[in-house]
Amino acid sequence: MSRIVRGGLIQCSIAISNDQPIPKIKKAMIDKHIPLIEKAGKDGVQILCLQEVFNGPYFCAEQKTKWYEMTEKIPDGPTVKLMQKYAKKYKMVMVIPIYEEEMAGVFYNTAAVIDADGTYLGKYRKHHIPQVAPGFWEKFYFKPGNLGFPVFKTKYADIGVYICYDRHFPEGARILGLNGAEIVFNPSATVAGLSEYLWELEQPAHAAANGYFVGAINRVGTEAPWNIGEFYGKSYFCSPRGKILKQASRDKDELVVCDLDMKMIQEVRETWQFYRDRRPETYGKITELKD
Repeated sequence: MSRIVRGGLIQCSIAISNDQPIPKIKKAMIDKHIPLIEKAGKDGVQILCLQEVFNGPYFCAEQKTKWYEMTEKIPDGPTVKLMQKYAKKYKMVMVIPIYEEEMAGVFYNTAAVIDADGTYLGKYRKHHIPQVAPGFWEKFYFKPGNLGFPVFKTKYADIGVYICYDRHFPEGARILGLNGAEIVFNPSATVAGLSEYLWELEQPAHAAANGYFVGAINRVGTEAPWNIGEFYGKSYFCSPRGKILKQASRDKDELVVCDLDMKMIQEVRETWQFYRDRRPETYGKITELKD
């Protein structure tokens, strides 16, 4: 018997000028997301994921300590607390990517996971931190994740999270599958001319190689004053066969809604026995080889 899970992804452009005070920027971005979150709830979305550091700009385009003010505690900060109310209101699982402060001066690029009754289930911290010119100076802001690759047992499905640059590394994508993920969400901030040619290649490949669904989210528009490129949207869901099922535009604030048939996971894995035929005892070189 089929088990259908209705997934949702929200892509957004910035709400106000980035030269405004940071509390004002955060409030404007949250206010911009609320109507889309409420639309998702009213449309019956059961699991909703927002974009990377959703409540602000992609500030990693410069290296300034003022952006440390974006950080919040998880789960006790105001943004997660607010989203818990919406999760409970709409009986909707939510993946909330924000800039996390663990302690003074220790910050992570993190996604909190909230269950459909508003319960905080845990968090994923981005593992792979880029330092790529032009304009991706993430090592200035984030420590590498240290919580492994958790899978969260939500009311509707077992889900994992992989954040933006993580998607270029198949190792974690495989571990999420081995840990039981049925859907993996990848909230991102990526621009045209850099990795767009990989956008519809890598994540469908992860889905096909591991037999799970993927929800990939990217923001939209350009963000002054940095203007490092166009965030090209094109958020999508793809199936365990690697087929894109539903995709957003490249230039609009948008909610993507897609019904995911969990039965397909078993069908694909019974056809392609990749987990059965793995040879982990032969893969030691992956960890032995050093740069």
